[in-house]
Amino acid sequence: MQKLYDVVIIGAGPAGLTAAIYAARGAASTLVVAGEKWGGQLMLTTQVENFPGFPKGVLGPDLMLKMRRQAEALGAEFLENNITAVDFKVRPFHLSSKSQLLKTKTVIIATGALTAWLGVPGEKELIGRGVSTCAPCDAPFFKGKVVAVVGGGDTAMEEASILTKYVSKVYLIHRRDTFRASAATQNKVTKNPKIEIIWNTEVLRVEGKSRVESLELKNNNTNKTSELKVDGVFIAIGHRPDSDIFKGQVEMDNRGFITNNHMGRHTATSVPGVYVAGDVADSHYKQAITAAGCGCMAAMDAIFYLTEIALDK
Repeated sequence: MQKLYDVVIIGAGPAGLTAAIYAARGAASTLVVAGEKWGGQLMLTTQVENFPGFPKGVLGPDLMLKMRRQAEALGAEFLENNITAVDFKVRPFHLSSKSQLLKTKTVIIATGALTAWLGVPGEKELIGRGVSTCAPCDAPFFKGKVVAVVGGGDTAMEEASILTKYVSKVYLIHRRDTFRASAATQNKVTKNPKIEIIWNTEVLRVEGKSRVESLELKNNNTNKTSELKVDGVFIAIGHRPDSDIFKGQVEMDNRGFITNNHMGRHTATSVPGVYVAGDVADSHYKQAITAAGCGCMAAMDAIFYLTEIALDK
């Protein structure tokens, strides 16, 4: 007979793993569908200094492994497979993977967000060694150094502004001659003496052996290439929520972020029994600790829902 889970968590970043800890500890049968690449964006991060409990910092992959082991020790099961389709219109809910059909009373969506990358040589190879997508996370590692930010939206403006508190200089590289960011964030950047804007320019290559050393640039007006010496580069051309398989199943905004705060519960989606946590619903904070906090809330909301179901029987 096929097992019916109390809680299935889709995703195994800070949100999903924290949800697993709380759900399993709450005596709910819990399965984490971790995906073929589990651990979320912290698996691409080196030193994490802003997660509570680690005064000397912790490597991103080590933090994720500790969280996973804690969830496993409490009884959570793990499936390293990808969910390919969901059906929230039936009860219990149906979740399909390549190998099997899962059935569950509740679901916690914690699939996170996907970073938009430049797709140039050297970029992926130097992630965590000078290539970053998060200034609040990594800016302290670049104290007194020279860095570049690539992008032209609000995220790029915010990244550049945060970096100026630590670095000696920021080059803000944008492929067009105007920013798409709001006037307020643009104003911050243009008035900051530490920021130099490089217009109409694209990054062709990230250079460096063990760490980022320079960028190969191309001017889009003249097609001339040049080299820019930097110690790091922050890619800020956007994130998109990893929510495609949930389209038509739960409400989401026009950017694909799953909406929450339904039915008086902060993590509740538009479908009773389906909850959401982390970057797939968070378009603002995008931090490991806020994702973890939401994972805790989602698990507590799911357990409350399961209790209500039991009382109704």
